[in-house]
Amino acid sequence: MPPRVPSRPSGRSTLPPPRKRLGQHFLHDTRALDAIVEALGPLEGRTVVEIGPGRGALTERLVDRAARVIAIELDSQLAERLRQQYAARDDVQIVESDVLDVALGELANGPYVLAGNVPYYITTPILFHALAAPRPDVAVYLVQREVADRMAASPGSKTYGALSVNLQAFVDVRFVRAVGPGSFHPPPAVDSAIVRVVPRETPIIEPALEDTFRQFVIGAFGLRRKQMLRVLRTLRGVTPEQGEAVLRAVGVAPDARPEVLTPTQFAAIVRQLASAG
Repeated sequence: MPPRVPSRPSGRSTLPPPRKRLGQHFLHDTRALDAIVEALGPLEGRTVVEIGPGRGALTERLVDRAARVIAIELDSQLAERLRQQYAARDDVQIVESDVLDVALGELANGPYVLAGNVPYYITTPILFHALAAPRPDVAVYLVQREVADRMAASPGSKTYGALSVNLQAFVDVRFVRAVGPGSFHPPPAVDSAIVRVVPRETPIIEPALEDTFRQFVIGAFGLRRKQMLRVLRTLRGVTPEQGEAVLRAVGVAPDARPEVLTPTQFAAIVRQLASAG
């Protein structure tokens, strides 16, 4: 690995000001930054894709450990600053783009891990964008605390919903640690958290039914106070008899509500509906 090139002085007077329209809140808490790196696991010999490097606090830690770092930054001023900072390193690539326009696996061109301080206003689209195959071996996100709780929620809990099911069908989610507003510049108005996401060895739903599964789960939680028999009748237009037959075949009670079903149970219902036409 090439020797580390010292970064430029990072006094705030030399840095572009945070841009509110891009949802910029730059993490500076060393303990939180170290927690993200630790949650990624061993990085020697690995490629890291970083979402939203911003002023480069996390990037500096990654380039010291990984074989290759690809940082995707939308802000042209920050991207240019990072390009200049790492101009002497051929193992660091700065991509100036909206992350939603980038095929992450294609960019990595091989196995990779993913990290990022995700802009809160587009967190959910980014989470699902990163589920496109080939998925990262590990992904560690810094997100709004409320979103982190929903990502890791268990069936029956207050925070369990469509996001929980649609993520947990494909990945295992672990809450790492909370991060307070004072860890950022400027401080956000909400608490944040670090979460670690690892793909399931075998996803709960097969690829051919992924889109159907996601839409069914979203629709079901749009009717979360309704019983599952009513959910099926509303979303699929089945008769009471047909709906009861589907639920009986997968072992789900007709009066169960969406908020208590596991991702596996949702997958079984979608699979049964598909097989029944």
